[in-house]
Amino acid sequence: MSSVFSVRLHALQAALGGELVSNAAADTTATAPGERLIQRIGPLDSADATTIGFLSNPRYRSQLHDTAAGCVIVAPAVQGDVRPGCVALVTPDPYLYFARLTQWWAARTRAAPPMGIHPSAVVAPDAVLGEGVSVGPLAVIEAGAVIGCHAVIGAHVFVGAGVEIGETTRLAPRVTLMSGTRLGARCLLHSGVVVGADGFGFAPTAGRWEKIEQLGGVCIGDDVEIGANTCIDRGALDDTVIGHGVKLDNLIQIGHNVQIGDHSAMAGCVGVAGSARIGSGCTVGGGAIVLGHLSLADGVHISAASVVMRSIAKPGQYSGVFPLDDNAAWEKNAATLRQLHTLRDRLRALEKKMTP
Repeated sequence: MSSVFSVRLHALQAALGGELVSNAAADTTATAPGERLIQRIGPLDSADATTIGFLSNPRYRSQLHDTAAGCVIVAPAVQGDVRPGCVALVTPDPYLYFARLTQWWAARTRAAPPMGIHPSAVVAPDAVLGEGVSVGPLAVIEAGAVIGCHAVIGAHVFVGAGVEIGETTRLAPRVTLMSGTRLGARCLLHSGVVVGADGFGFAPTAGRWEKIEQLGGVCIGDDVEIGANTCIDRGALDDTVIGHGVKLDNLIQIGHNVQIGDHSAMAGCVGVAGSARIGSGCTVGGGAIVLGHLSLADGVHISAASVVMRSIAKPGQYSGVFPLDDNAAWEKNAATLRQLHTLRDRLRALEKKMTP
C-alpha cells in the first residue's frame, strides 16, 4: 500500500498563493499556521484535523463553526467566522482556489502513465508519435495518425486513419476517434467517448430511408474535456466544430455539423441536434435539448430539462420547464394548457364584441 501523501500549508501557499490566518489569541496549537500538516482534501462535515476544505457560498458559513478541518479556504468576508484552532487560507475566490488545489494535488498523487508503446498495441508504421507519448495495452493507431508530444493513449483506444491529436491530450480507456477527427492540445476524453461516428442523415424514398454518407469530420479545439459515453458526430459535408475550452459532461449527444463556441459548457444528457450553432460562453443544463438548425447567441444559459425550439439572439437565462406538481394538479393544468388556443379565440371574439 502506498504511503499517505501529506503537505505543509506553507508549501500550498507557496505554490498557489493565498494568506494563512490563524486566531492567535485562541489557537492552542504548538505549530505556526504554515506548519499545519494536511493529508486530504475533503468536505467540511466529514473533515478531521488533517483535512483542508473550502467554503465558497456565504449562506453556509455556519459550517465554519462546526467543522473539525485543520484548514478552510475562505473569502475575506468570512474569515472571522473560522473557528479557533482552524487555519483560514484566505483568497478572493475560494472555489477557483479549490479547483487549482485539486489539480496540484492530483499531479502529485496519481501515478504517471508509462511512456512508450505497450507490446500489445497496434501502431501503423507511418503513424507519427511525438516525444514521450504513452500508448496503452491493445490500443490501435491507424495509418497517418499524428499524435503530439506527451499525449496519453489509454488501453483499447482506437485512433483512426489520419487523426490528429495535440500535445499532452489524454484519452482514457476505450475512447474511439474515427478518421477525420482533429483534436487539440491539453484535452481530456473520458472512457466511452466516440468522436466522428456518422451523423443521423437519411433521405426518405418510397416509404424507406436512403443513407446520406457523412463526408465531413470533427474539429475539436484546445483544452476541451468530454465526459464518459458522450458522442460527437462527424459532419455531413463540413466539419462538426467544438471550440477551445468547451466542457461536455457524460452522455451528451452532439449531432452532425453542430458548432459550439469557445468555453461553453453542457451538463449530462444534453442533446444538440444537427446544424445547431451555440455561441461562446453558453451553458446548457442537464437533460436539455437544442433542436436542429437553431442559433444561440454568446452568453445564453439554458436551464435543465428545457427544450430550445427557437433561435435565441440575446444573452441571458432561458427556461422552458413545466413546473413540477402533484399528479392530480399537474393533469388539471395540462388539460387547461391544451385548451389555451380555444380560450384565446373566445377572448378575441369577446373583445371584438366589446369594441365600439
